[in-house]
Amino acid sequence: MKYLATFIVLFVIYLFLAPLEVYDIILGAGVSAVLSALIVRLVDYKVDLLFPVKLVKFLVIYLPVFIWKLILANFDVARRVLSPKIPLNPGIVKIHTDLKGDFGKLTLANSITLTPGTLSIDIEDEYLFVHAIDVKGKTPEENQTLISGSFEKILGGIFK
Repeated sequence: MKYLATFIVLFVIYLFLAPLEVYDIILGAGVSAVLSALIVRLVDYKVDLLFPVKLVKFLVIYLPVFIWKLILANFDVARRVLSPKIPLNPGIVKIHTDLKGDFGKLTLANSITLTPGTLSIDIEDEYLFVHAIDVKGKTPEENQTLISGSFEKILGGIFK
């Protein structure tokens, strides 16, 4: 299974880089097969058969929510910058996350950082430390809901 996955990845990369002529496709398949045979013993990864389903969830559900939150955060920061009295309540917030894998936590942290007004500082076990220009929540649960709630719900269905 690892050989097939490695072959598919190498062959698809080759197809993106090479012209689509029969000779080039045959050559790419041969080179990909040989490289896969050499590489498969050196790499250590697991093939997730649910990856296509998770990818569709990510593209269809998560990306639109992320883009919407990104637009809202941009308008919020622009409003603050253009306001005569800049309404700020900066602070560092400790957010609990239920995501278990490193990649899920990384995606959550990057999503928070990419939305203007927030910056992920550190990840420590199941906690994420975020700097926000406006800390609105009074309790850690409120802060979690406001900063990472919608992201974490969707990512939990993808990365758990």
